[in-house]
Amino acid sequence: MTSPTPPPTAAPLTPVDLFLLGRTLMKIGEDALPAPRVRADGTDRHPGGVRSVLVTLSDVVAHPDSAIGEIARRTGLPQSQVSTAVARLKETGSVETSQDPTDRRRLLVRAADTPSPRVTEVRAAGIEEALARALATTDEQVVTQVTEALALLARYLPPTVVVRPGS
Repeated sequence: MTSPTPPPTAAPLTPVDLFLLGRTLMKIGEDALPAPRVRADGTDRHPGGVRSVLVTLSDVVAHPDSAIGEIARRTGLPQSQVSTAVARLKETGSVETSQDPTDRRRLLVRAADTPSPRVTEVRAAGIEEALARALATTDEQVVTQVTEALALLARYLPPTVVVRPGS
């Protein structure tokens, strides 16, 4: 593979460009995640997409002791996807649930006090190989430059930054 050649002068980003970049980054992130655990019969223990799980977990970390419905409202995910994501996260030990003392029908969700083995594994994973595949390059200098640019963006736009429509 060769180094990708960026356009000589880039036009200003549009909202659509930014949205599409976000989707591309999500796909690269999914590719960089360590393979999910499998059952003894070789099937995935957690079939389905990772996005709803990651979106749910990031919301739970930012808003501990939230009910499923509150998480669904904030994330825009259907309540059924949030419930499934919470069940998966609970099974891996990433989150804990408790009954809401004011309404026994509701579960409150919070991040586990101690990171689960899966969370530790995911946090230790690198992005370089997935980034090189997405960039279609083996040029380590290009991968390093893009990795550094992404690290800069992550410092300025951490997951805790809340963007409200129209703000």
